[in-house]
Amino acid sequence: MDYETLIDVATLRSRLSDPLMRVIDCRFELGQPESGRSLYLQGHIPGALYAHLDEDLAAPRTPWSGRHPLPDPANLATTFSRLGIDADVQVVAYDDSGGAYAARLWWLLRWLGHRRVAVLDGGFSAWKAAGLPALIAASSVAARRFEPSASDTQHVSADDLADLLATQRCVLLDARSAERFEGRIEPLDPRAGHVPGAQSFHFARNLNADGQFLPAAQLAEQFRRALRGRPPASVIAMCGSGVTACHNLLALEIAGLTGGRLYAGSFSEWSRDAARPIATGP
Repeated sequence: MDYETLIDVATLRSRLSDPLMRVIDCRFELGQPESGRSLYLQGHIPGALYAHLDEDLAAPRTPWSGRHPLPDPANLATTFSRLGIDADVQVVAYDDSGGAYAARLWWLLRWLGHRRVAVLDGGFSAWKAAGLPALIAASSVAARRFEPSASDTQHVSADDLADLLATQRCVLLDARSAERFEGRIEPLDPRAGHVPGAQSFHFARNLNADGQFLPAAQLAEQFRRALRGRPPASVIAMCGSGVTACHNLLALEIAGLTGGRLYAGSFSEWSRDAARPIATGP
């Protein structure tokens, strides 16, 4: 069986010895970029490899880009090859942040045409809570050849977004916290607030108290209220830098509401351009 959205701890444990199962540790902290790698070396799911958000899952930032630009597809394919991924491999991504970073790997693989990828529901916390072992030594695998098939239909540029908003052809969901959306705080980006016309939809709304995704029906109900009768394909997901936005796209997929797109530059790109408007408040 292929897994394309979520996989639970029990299922992963039962398939961990499968040579076509590749587990990727995506733990990360924006304020401490090396903390995830350090945590990986302190203990990780057996066989897991580490993928660094800045180094592996984003291109270097430029003066005009957001904080986590999309990687060049060829470079990203090289990374996936190094991680032992090809068309035959089932990938499982996890973190300890409710899937906030693992969802970025999920989206990137799907962008390059690889659908056999799932996020571990509950992440490393759920693995530990189940009393399952963790390894300290770094894991390694033989490289495989990943053949990318990038899709330009899964993401939009800032100009695309401005046009969609001007013609009222999208539902823009912002995955940042309410405080950042409203402009009450802004610890990372040049200006505070949100893109005019966006709705606040913090990614934590997709999770229960244990950091696991809500049932599909409950997710669907939440998103349908946000959509207000618009089709799910009209969704544009954004956040601060195109990372937690992927969490909302994953939740939409779980809910069976497919077709949403990513504004990869997100607020960190939008807010760098003084000519682009910004709103504050709810």
